[in-house]
Amino acid sequence: MPYTGGYPRATDLKAVRGRYDFAVDGGAAGDIDLTSSAQLPNKAVILGGFVEVDTAVTSGGAATVAVKVEGAGDIVAAAAVSGAPWSTTGRKSVVPVFTGATTVKTTAARKIQATVATAALTAGAFDVVLFYVELPD
Repeated sequence: MPYTGGYPRATDLKAVRGRYDFAVDGGAAGDIDLTSSAQLPNKAVILGGFVEVDTAVTSGGAATVAVKVEGAGDIVAAAAVSGAPWSTTGRKSVVPVFTGATTVKTTAARKIQATVATAALTAGAFDVVLFYVELPD
């Protein structure tokens, strides 16, 4: 029987990638778009994902970095660049962990954004990969 709508199936899982690279994006305090356009549609439910730190994030001060889609720190909570998850390379966890209570639902089309606070960044590169499904209207 063909799929006729309703809630998504496992085969409807999609992925989106955002990238921060100090050499391209700079490191000024504020929001930095990690996707060139709003790549997460309205009513997307982010189920999980990961951050892959390629180059440790650094700052001349006590900078913090958070990652958001819908609201402050909903993907990665603000954390000092001198500690986890930003100070070492490798794969890191995000807030949504494939459980109902941790998922994030968009209320409009959204970009992945990094929020730099307290001080500017001086280096770093990382990818944010998120897995999501779209809910029907």
